[in-house]
Amino acid sequence: MPETVQLMVTCLVDTFFPQVGEAMVKVLERAGVRVEFPAEQTCCGQPAFNAGLRREARPLAEHTIRVFEALPGKVIIPSGSCTVMLKYGYPELFADDSSWLERAIKLADRTFEFSEFLVDGLGVSDLGATWRGKVSYHSSCHLLRGLGVDRQPRLLLSNVKEAELIELPQAEDCCGFGGVFSVEHPEVSTEMLRRKIKNLETAQAATLVVCDTGCLMNIQGGLKRMRKPQRVVHLAEVLANQEKAG
Repeated sequence: MPETVQLMVTCLVDTFFPQVGEAMVKVLERAGVRVEFPAEQTCCGQPAFNAGLRREARPLAEHTIRVFEALPGKVIIPSGSCTVMLKYGYPELFADDSSWLERAIKLADRTFEFSEFLVDGLGVSDLGATWRGKVSYHSSCHLLRGLGVDRQPRLLLSNVKEAELIELPQAEDCCGFGGVFSVEHPEVSTEMLRRKIKNLETAQAATLVVCDTGCLMNIQGGLKRMRKPQRVVHLAEVLANQEKAG
């Protein structure tokens, strides 16, 4: 019987990038996993939590725990930032409440970011994907610094047929989004985004691959406003593509 996992799709995917969720399902099913999608899920509470609004974040966190603790299997998320929230934010949020803390830790222990689950959880590094042309990879902040995940998406990309992986200059630099950071510090955020786009131009890659839709939205928006030809896609979209070469 195939392993069953629960897809936590995140607010940005659900609202702006449904194709990322669809691509995730294709990839996971190709890897031999049965995917379930709890329809009752909603925001994990990360925006409020990161803004210091702990009281406002708590009901959302409690709801998320209730939804997923009733279902079997690991929880897979296409976002380093939301994964960090469930794995580390929830235990911090409920540190003074023993009953909820225990439930938060149990959920944290079964929560994984998408590329992390594929490589470390399933031992899969080649999904038979094809993507023509030069691609660069942007290391999202929460994914890299919060989870320590960097090798996994790079390994998956290195096995994509027809893709030439070009190292992005200063790949570990933030794109400037940072959720509420981009709202509270728009001038700094804009300058960081400009630098990220300049580095993408230096790499001469037609496609920038990311693992967080916050970065996708921010960088793609900047490219569009600046009328640049490059595109930004989520890793799942690349891995889901099986177009035959030639």
